[in-house]
Amino acid sequence: MASGEDDDPIIQEIDVYLAKSLADKLYLFQYPVRPATMTYDDVSHLSAKIKPKQQKVELEMAINTVSPNYCHGKGEQIALNVDGVAPDDSNIYAMKMMDKQSFSSIQATTNTSRYAAAVFRKGELHLTPLHGILQMRPSFSYLDKADSRHREREAANEGGDSSQDEAEEDIKQITVRFSRPESEQARQRRIQSYEFLQKKQAEEPWVHLHYHGIKDGRSEHERQYLFCQSMGANENTELVKTPREYLAMLMPPVAEEKIVKPVGPSNVLSMAQLRTLPLGEQVRTLMKNVKVMPFANLMGLLTSGTDSTAVLRCVQQVAMLVQGNWVVKSDVLYPKNSYSALSGVPAEVLCRGRDYVMWRFTQERSVLRKEIAAIIKLPPEDVKDFLEQMSVSRVNRGWEFLLPSDTEFVRKHPDVAQRQYMLWLGIQAKLEKVFNLSKEDMMPKRPDSQTEVVSVSGDQRLKAARDLARENQASLRRDLEQRRQGAPKSASFRVKEEPLSDAEEPMDTSVPNGSLNGYPGACYPGAGSPADPLNGHGTNGPTQELLDFVGATFRKHFVLTLSELKRLFNLHLASLPPGHCLFGGISDRLLQDTILLCHCRQILVPFPAQTSAASDEQKVFAVWETGETFDKHRQILFEIFMKNYRVRRNIIQARLTQELGDAVTKADIDRLLKECCMSYGGMWYLKGTAQS
Repeated sequence: MASGEDDDPIIQEIDVYLAKSLADKLYLFQYPVRPATMTYDDVSHLSAKIKPKQQKVELEMAINTVSPNYCHGKGEQIALNVDGVAPDDSNIYAMKMMDKQSFSSIQATTNTSRYAAAVFRKGELHLTPLHGILQMRPSFSYLDKADSRHREREAANEGGDSSQDEAEEDIKQITVRFSRPESEQARQRRIQSYEFLQKKQAEEPWVHLHYHGIKDGRSEHERQYLFCQSMGANENTELVKTPREYLAMLMPPVAEEKIVKPVGPSNVLSMAQLRTLPLGEQVRTLMKNVKVMPFANLMGLLTSGTDSTAVLRCVQQVAMLVQGNWVVKSDVLYPKNSYSALSGVPAEVLCRGRDYVMWRFTQERSVLRKEIAAIIKLPPEDVKDFLEQMSVSRVNRGWEFLLPSDTEFVRKHPDVAQRQYMLWLGIQAKLEKVFNLSKEDMMPKRPDSQTEVVSVSGDQRLKAARDLARENQASLRRDLEQRRQGAPKSASFRVKEEPLSDAEEPMDTSVPNGSLNGYPGACYPGAGSPADPLNGHGTNGPTQELLDFVGATFRKHFVLTLSELKRLFNLHLASLPPGHCLFGGISDRLLQDTILLCHCRQILVPFPAQTSAASDEQKVFAVWETGETFDKHRQILFEIFMKNYRVRRNIIQARLTQELGDAVTKADIDRLLKECCMSYGGMWYLKGTAQS
């Protein structure tokens, strides 16, 4: 550090006072949809009201109807839609024109203990704690009234045939159901439900207020309470706390914030809250909400660096393997002594029926709803609920399993797949006894009943997989060569042409319709060709969707390790609709090839020998060329990190000045470090390469 930075003299001392007169009454209003230069200070406030417990405020403000920017036609049309033609005391717009607008508040934060309003006067700083921070947004409740008026008109027009409808309804069969006494668990769920909370909030009465403008005498009087009123009192103002205690007061521990929970549906949990739970609870919560998920997506939703072996142990306790994907267990969704919310059927019966649906999907890609209902004999609404949880309806094909078969997981974890296979055999035996199934019922249903079953030996499957792998590899080389010729000259691509040995050639792990979870078994003609081991959806190179995702991700982050890119990719998959083409298994090789096609390069960072950062997961890739002049700065930076995995800022500055001259500014260096690097222990590292 420079010698001048060591000397840090005190320039001025300011006395700080805590004003408490308005501590329980002071709110900060924010208008996020309004520019800061366009305040509402000079706008007429027609009314104001508040619900103090909920900290909910509603304001009505006048609209300047004589402004040249006001559209009279639209204003009159809105008033007509809302209030109608006939005059009424309940009309919102008495002037037959939209001459006012409403604002409704939402809480910007539930914990305001760290926020205060400050007033500086005569060398003194006076602080008043904030009671609430509210964001005022336009309210469109008048549209609800317009919609209800429209529905009333339609009902009146269709009321002519009401007598005939009533006559028809008289001859319909009426089903009477008696509600069971509410249990304590059901009562707790009802109290915590979103509907109950909304009802409780609606019960709090409004308190009407009188608004005073910023220049009003009453406002000026109230502003005086922002100053400490007891400055002459003999209070102990000396700081008697230790530095550690004072720091804890300024920044309370995070544990204190866990007490405050946002008001919302009881089944909603943010990712930040989720990651505070133990690993087992995280997996259970995710599976219970998502219900069907590939293992790669599950790892992407958990904290980066989570041990996959531990996740495998947890997921097997709450889910079963179906076509290489994890489906939540029935007893997790329907705990003991609970009942169906749709029909009131006990949980034990629901679990048996849902287990049968899951087992059928281990046998075939699609099932027919009427066949399922005929066997499990449950109400139609429960059968439909089971199918919607794990499949999607297809025209003329019944209900197809929600996700493609994850053969990559079965190949990587054969021990887990074998254990799940044995569990399914046990479940199958129980289902045979419970539903009294015959051998024909246990056989997969095929579209063509005349199709003959063909058995394929292991040697034949291995030979087919080797041929397919060679063909895909050759096609990928051709595709990369074509893209290389069409790419900018500064981008370089290399394909290592080495023949695969017998040990390196991938096994054909495609799941035939007649096998269970990817295990060798009967293979049926017409089941479809094996999935491409490179990308899982029938193409030999990266799809346009994958290229777009990788390109956009690197344009945003500039530097990424392979593991971090995979984590972001899994989060992207979680946001896609079921059945999207990217749900096929994307291998690390295909992902790295895609990176190189997006004008990126691998940065060979010389990690220390004792670290594991040089593993395949920690390969570092960076944007090499974007077409802007700042590319040269980044390329020089990457060349520096190819010689040392950590450097000081002055080294980077000196090298940039040497290469680009004195035109390099401090702003350029700040931008470069912000885009590509991170600071740790006084040294600078490429993103994701700091060894803690």
